[in-house]
Amino acid sequence: MTDPSPLQSWLTARKRARDQGPGGPLLMSHLVLGHPSLEENDRVIDAMVAAGVDIMELQIPFSEPIADGPVIARANQSALDGGFRVASAFDMLARATRRHPIPFLIMTYYNILHAYGVDAFIRDAAEAGVRGFIVPDLPMEKAQEAMDLCEEQGLAWIQLFTPTTPEARLQKLGSRGRGLVYCVARKGVTGKDTQFEDQSLRDYLAQCRRSTDVPLAVGFGVSNREDVETLERLGADIAVVGTAAIRVHQEQGAEAVEGFFRGLKPE
Repeated sequence: MTDPSPLQSWLTARKRARDQGPGGPLLMSHLVLGHPSLEENDRVIDAMVAAGVDIMELQIPFSEPIADGPVIARANQSALDGGFRVASAFDMLARATRRHPIPFLIMTYYNILHAYGVDAFIRDAAEAGVRGFIVPDLPMEKAQEAMDLCEEQGLAWIQLFTPTTPEARLQKLGSRGRGLVYCVARKGVTGKDTQFEDQSLRDYLAQCRRSTDVPLAVGFGVSNREDVETLERLGADIAVVGTAAIRVHQEQGAEAVEGFFRGLKPE
């Protein structure tokens, strides 16, 4: 295995400190840039960090977000309808990384990188202080250029595991894991309910753990403390909370987001 990325080193140290205190997996949040506005994004990020969120995934909106369910898809379209531009993302990210010490990731789709220029996109992200990328529609075999550029910049190109990924491919993806591996908890898109006590999920996450040495982030359907506690028992290092937090924000505002994330942590 190659030397760990700065993101992995940070997460490992953070998890070690958490385990010496209240315990529980790290919390990773998701936010769609430009929804409903960049100014509101700033407020929500501040609320999430105040609540103790450990790592944040900021999505650059795209018109066809194929991995996302209706809540996040509508948020993408709302941002685009409001005139969001990719250049705004880097300004926003630079502000966030200056204000807060936690790692920020970019999540988006490959068309965004292609239109901007892969090399320029990765370099501008690095300059803005980003720690890594999640690009769910670009398979590893077609991502070599991007992965090499990330290695040069000290950034993590994050691999995705899914329940339908064959064991041999999990091993291959896991060997290229940097920073963390994102384990999709079930088939389908974000936002639907997930049965975290299901034996098939237990078996799948056990195989994920055997396939890589980097931290495991588990997402798709995490919405309450019971889900987070179950993921800890199943060996997840990071619980990813996206749609549920977006719903809280849409229905109750930025202040409620802080309380929501505080409520996910062990008492």
